[in-house]
Amino acid sequence: MFELSTGDFAVIGEAMTDQLRHLLPDDAGVGPDERVVVIPRDVLVRARRDIPEE
Repeated sequence: MFELSTGDFAVIGEAMTDQLRHLLPDDAGVGPDERVVVIPRDVLVRARRDIPEE
């Protein structure tokens, strides 16, 4: 996970859209140019300190 110059974040993970799409809440969707990406828990926990609060 890393912050882009725009302030957005990019993540590297395993694309799991087809396997997980049916588990999304009714009010969530995946656009044609989007993917559901699984980020290992330890990666997100370690990245937490680098994510700004605002």
